[in-house]
Amino acid sequence: MAKIWANSGDSHLVEPQDLFTANLPADLADRMPRAVKDPDGEWETVFVDGESFRRKLPKIEQVMATMARPEDAVDDPIIRAPGANDPTLRLKDLDEEGIWAEVIYPSLGIWAFNIKDPLLLREGVRVLNDWALDFQNHSSRYICCASVPLLDVNDAVAEIERAASCGFHAGFLPVRPPFGRPPWQDPEWDPMWAAFAETGLVIGFHIGTEPHKPDERTGVYHRGRGGAVLNYVETTYGGQRAVCQLIACGALDRHPDLRVLVSEGGATWGPFIADRMDEAYRQHGAAVRPKLSKLPSRYLYEQVYASFQHDRSAVAAAAAMGWKNVLWGSDYPHYEGTFGHTQKVLHELFDDVSPDLRQRITVGAFEELFPHVPPAPEGEPREPTP
Repeated sequence: MAKIWANSGDSHLVEPQDLFTANLPADLADRMPRAVKDPDGEWETVFVDGESFRRKLPKIEQVMATMARPEDAVDDPIIRAPGANDPTLRLKDLDEEGIWAEVIYPSLGIWAFNIKDPLLLREGVRVLNDWALDFQNHSSRYICCASVPLLDVNDAVAEIERAASCGFHAGFLPVRPPFGRPPWQDPEWDPMWAAFAETGLVIGFHIGTEPHKPDERTGVYHRGRGGAVLNYVETTYGGQRAVCQLIACGALDRHPDLRVLVSEGGATWGPFIADRMDEAYRQHGAAVRPKLSKLPSRYLYEQVYASFQHDRSAVAAAAAMGWKNVLWGSDYPHYEGTFGHTQKVLHELFDDVSPDLRQRITVGAFEELFPHVPPAPEGEPREPTP
C-alpha cells in the first residue's frame, strides 16, 4: 500500500530519570514527580511532592499482542517504542510509521499538576521546559509543549512569555486546574489567556490530566463491572468541559486569535457540544453572562481543534457535520497508541475518504495551527529534517 503521511496532534516525551536530580537542589528534586517500577514490572509507585500512590501496569505480553511489529517492543509496559526518549532515533521511528510532525506532551511531567508548593512547581517546570526545548531543537518536526506553573497566575504568565521567547509554539494545560485553584472560567485566569493570545502559543489540553485526589490518582473513577471501559470513556470529558469553559466565559471572544487543541479525546464530540452550547445560549439567554459577539458554536468551529486516534466517527464529524478542525494523532510512544501499526490505522480510516478531506485531517489542520513546520512528504520516506 502507498504510504499515508500524517502529522500527529498527540505524542509524548519520555523524561530521563535523572532530569530533576541533575538540575535541581536535592531538597527540590526529591519532591518532583518520579516513578519507580516494582521488580516484577506489574506495579509502579509514583512520588509527587511528598505523596505517593501505586498503579497497576499492563503486562509486556499484552502490549506486544497489540503490535504489528512485536519485535520492536521494549521492556517497558508503558513506553513501547525504541526511539521514545532519543530525539534522533525517534525520527527513524516516525519515518517508518509515516508520521511527519508531532505535538509532543510530557509523560512524567503531567504529574507536576499535583504539586502544592508554588516554588517547587515554578522551578521544576522550568527544568521540564528547558529539557523539552532542547529535545525540540533536534528537529523542526517536533513541537514540544511547554508546561505551565498554575499555582500562581503571575508565574503562569511569566513562564508562557519565557517559553514563547525561547521557541515554543504550544503550551500544555491540564483539563482542570490544580486543587484549590478556581475553574478555567474564573476571571483570575484572564491574564493567562491574554498571555497565550499575545505570544501566539497554542493551548494544548491533553485529556486525562485532571489533578486527582489521592484515591483517584490511578485514573480510576469507576470500579467493578465495566470499570475499564467506563474509566477510559470518562477521561474524554475533561477536555470538553475545558473548551466549554473557555467559550462560555468569553476568553475566545476576547482573543479571536487564540487557538485551542484538545488531544487524545476524540473529535466527534465537537458538533454535539457546539449545538448544546448554542441551545443554552438561546433558550436561557436571560441568565447568560457574559454576552458573546456570536453564538458559542462559532468559537468552537473556528478556534478549537481536536485530535483522535482510531475513531471512525471523527472522520464523519469532519465530513458530514462541518467541523473541519479535526486532527489525527498517534499517541507515540504510549502503548495504547498506534506505534507498530500506524499505516494500518491510517488506511482503515482514510482509504475511502475523499483526497481533500484526508489531506485536511492528516496534515492540513495541523499546518494551520503550526505553519512553521515543513510540509509533510508524499510517497516514500525521505531523509529526516534536522
